[in-house]
Amino acid sequence: MQNTGVEQQVWTATVVEHHRLRTDLAVVRLEGEFVPFTAGQSVSVTVPQNPRVSRRYSPALPPSLDGKLEFHVRTVPAGWISGAIVGDTAPGDQWQISEPSGRLSVDDSGRDIVMVAGGTGLAPFRSIILELARRPRPPRVYLFIGGRHPRDLYGSDMLWILAQQLDWLTVVPVVENVQDPEWADEWYEATRVDIGFGPDDIIEGTLAEVVSSYGAYTDHQVLVCGSPAMVRFTLRSLIDSGTPAGAIQFE
Repeated sequence: MQNTGVEQQVWTATVVEHHRLRTDLAVVRLEGEFVPFTAGQSVSVTVPQNPRVSRRYSPALPPSLDGKLEFHVRTVPAGWISGAIVGDTAPGDQWQISEPSGRLSVDDSGRDIVMVAGGTGLAPFRSIILELARRPRPPRVYLFIGGRHPRDLYGSDMLWILAQQLDWLTVVPVVENVQDPEWADEWYEATRVDIGFGPDDIIEGTLAEVVSSYGAYTDHQVLVCGSPAMVRFTLRSLIDSGTPAGAIQFE
């Protein structure tokens, strides 16, 4: 790797809360130095369980002068870092944060916004929505959130509350199968609440199918975030249904 002579800035944050929401998913909250990212960006994260390897995650809160950060992390197959974060993180752990970057953002045009979030792809959109809430006149936002089963919609209670409070936000939950699998997820059972979207609110199908079924988004800002496969299929469906490729941002 070429040495540019530019020293990379690193910020330190301390874990204050670790919430295991699913067998494979946790929400981690930290406090520390102010990190100058913008809502929708990702940052490079290094954790004490494996300090030689970093991973990129998107903060689920907009930038905070008091140094508050929140990350939504799902384990991936053979994921040393994600597995350590979900299973082994504890309050007091110090994380190193660096390299804010990314292209998910919204402009000031006032155009309606369509967000398509698969799994923990919700995190940067939550950050953007909370940032938009600070505007005197936020644009209308349509947030499509997806998972394989209803219990994969880990943020549905929080999103249901936000949708009640923000009259410009519409949340559309999407699952590939409306029935949860038979095997029990102890973390889901331990954290489930009665607040959230009911069966009548959930649409069955893939995110690509459902979001493109509403037709072409010719005068919208469209943002897509999720797994590589989900992003690929969604982009193809959006473009095939008439949405201009230039109107779509994705991560």
